Amino acid sequence: MNSETNIKKGFADEEFENRTLRAQEIMHEYELDGILLTTPQNIRYFTGYDSQFWESPTRPWFVIVPLSGKPIAIVPEIGESEFKKTWLDNIKTWPSPRPEDEGISIVKSTLEDLRKTHGQIGAEFGKEMAIRMPVKDLFKLKEILKTNIVDGSNAIWDMRMIKTNAEVERIKHICSIASDAYYDLPSKLNIGDTEREAVNKLKIDIINRGADNVPFMPGISGKGGVSQIVCGPSDKIIDNGDILFIDTGSTFDGYFCDFDRNFAFGSATSQVERVYEILWKATEAGINAAKPGVSTIDIFNTMNNIVSEGNALGNNVGRLGHGLGLQLTEPPSHRPGDKTIIKENMVLTIEPGIEYAMGKMLVHEENIVIHEGGAELITKRAPKEIPIIK
Repeated sequence: MNSETNIKKGFADEEFENRTLRAQEIMHEYELDGILLTTPQNIRYFTGYDSQFWESPTRPWFVIVPLSGKPIAIVPEIGESEFKKTWLDNIKTWPSPRPEDEGISIVKSTLEDLRKTHGQIGAEFGKEMAIRMPVKDLFKLKEILKTNIVDGSNAIWDMRMIKTNAEVERIKHICSIASDAYYDLPSKLNIGDTEREAVNKLKIDIINRGADNVPFMPGISGKGGVSQIVCGPSDKIIDNGDILFIDTGSTFDGYFCDFDRNFAFGSATSQVERVYEILWKATEAGINAAKPGVSTIDIFNTMNNIVSEGNALGNNVGRLGHGLGLQLTEPPSHRPGDKTIIKENMVLTIEPGIEYAMGKMLVHEENIVIHEGGAELITKRAPKEIPIIK
């Protein structure tokens, strides 16, 4: 796996045109006259616009995807100059911050000017979505708008779950960068490192290899296993007999990788070795099971059957993998109840986990892209045996 590949950042206008045309086909299926977008990932998906200013909640930003034609941007004046560099032609602004009317009057008039075919507008109301605007403004908009606003999340995910080849290229690139950094990490780790020092060694290497950012990197250690996988790192010193878990969601051109690795310090108990082996086998089975036409619950059952044979106490993660793209986690979910059919160009994580004793767990994760004949592994596969740091 080579992370030296030179990939130009940003997308051609044609990429956004094709995304919009496909979105409009899906909008017809869901009987939507338009989709109102407010979140950074959805706005970036249709426009290419990105800004560190997303970190400020003061100003809302809006993009409307109509049933025909280019999307329309409604943004604070402070963002107008950069938005003019996107492929959009119609950019409306207001002098924000202006709490008495944070663009709502412009959003209202723009939505009401759309061609009326179905009589409803989709918005980011549903699963794994959020509205990035004051709730009172949303209530006001629904009250004054003549068109009904409904949940458009299923339509949005139908668009975004299937990646374009250009999106896949970027995800594969960041997976390659992080894989190479993980591969070299054992030679840099030492007994006596703190969790924070260990995590920073990996984070710095990933950035030096070409990642744009590392917004997600929990690192946790514990005797014979870890108690959780969502917090850390801390200044805890890693000692003999500890297991170190590091997960990374690093990005390139907006797109995430999401996979983890486990390391034993000094030695690994026979129990840890057995659980690690079970997870490796479950991951392998999940990768082989992921192909067009099967459902996410089929992938879940394939992995869960192997995990269950290991006498697992449970799995408090709630699922055994998920979608991946502009967000660290996206639909679908490999879990009971999710019957999403796997299709070509979906990018997924395969993520079995086992709680094998009270307060002791291991999780293993790889990333794949779906092709006609099955899954392509896009992370460098973890070793079959847990690495030992002496």
